[in-house]
Amino acid sequence: MAENQTPSLAQKRCVPCEGKTRPMTEAESSEMLLNVPGWEIQEGRLTRTFSFKNYYQTLAFVNAAAWIAHQEDHHPDMEFGYKSCKVFYVTHAIGGLSENDFICAAKISALFQN
Repeated sequence: MAENQTPSLAQKRCVPCEGKTRPMTEAESSEMLLNVPGWEIQEGRLTRTFSFKNYYQTLAFVNAAAWIAHQEDHHPDMEFGYKSCKVFYVTHAIGGLSENDFICAAKISALFQN
């Protein structure tokens, strides 16, 4: 990557939110949302539903998302069934959205596209 290029969200790593970290404003969240197509903000959480052909693909996705969460130490809430998985991100430690939520959303979106 050239010196003047900013890494994409999917290339960044999560950093712990401690102390004086504040939740993103609605304007900041809306701007960040442009970087994660297919995601939306619902009830203060970054949310997306992924659809699959069968249970095996759904479960493989859930396991891959769990691996990303473990690597980034930033864990989503997930609801899944036979052919779908709904992922919810919010940074509980600060009571709102942080860049970490968008980083993980970008990583999961990249996984889904491959």
